[in-house]
Amino acid sequence: MQGFIDFWKGFRLLPSAWLLLLQLLILILTAMPNFSLTYRAVLWVLGVLVLLLIAKVIRQTPMFTILGLSFVGGAVIFSTLIILGVKNPNIQIIAHSFEALAYFSAAYGLLRYMFADRYLTKDEMFAAAAVFTLIAWGFAFLYSICQQIYPGSFSNPDIPGMQSWLDLLFLSFSLQSATGLSDLMPVSAPARVLAMLQMFCGVMYLAMIVSRLIALQYVAHLPNKHKDE
Repeated sequence: MQGFIDFWKGFRLLPSAWLLLLQLLILILTAMPNFSLTYRAVLWVLGVLVLLLIAKVIRQTPMFTILGLSFVGGAVIFSTLIILGVKNPNIQIIAHSFEALAYFSAAYGLLRYMFADRYLTKDEMFAAAAVFTLIAWGFAFLYSICQQIYPGSFSNPDIPGMQSWLDLLFLSFSLQSATGLSDLMPVSAPARVLAMLQMFCGVMYLAMIVSRLIALQYVAHLPNKHKDE
């Protein structure tokens, strides 16, 4: 019983850490070449847990609104339809739209949370990493929507046609980190616009978070009389 209480306290104190951990776990599992129903069900359960954690994160920040939680609710409902076997492309577009909005809402909420005071906590350190992954996931969902609406939006010399989720996520991380390692190229106009927006967001986020951490480190070493001013 005491172990469960300690676990719950740790969860409440570090929700951003758990959010980041679940996202990294999903990323690792996505690399496994397994397409069985059990495998997809496990990924779906983990995805729902991420959405529930997003709801908790939104609730703890100024982004706690009916609008933000409706994004999470819509994502859970339509992703459930997909795992139950609904093949309609429109359902996938709607599901990914809600998921993208939920991830971007959580990223915005965590940013507000990190910039709310002049003190750096452990959870805010994890939040800085979680925001990066949330934005990357959000844009990957947008890329998936883009190729559903505009077939052939992405060019891949090895895999023509519709690109897999892992490839789109790899493209998203490549663009956001400015490494340019992906062999997947956006070729349609909407895909290129999304790519440019992500490049801008990625560069601005890294500049903003680095300057924030440097400022907090500076404040932490100021004499007490200057901190109180």
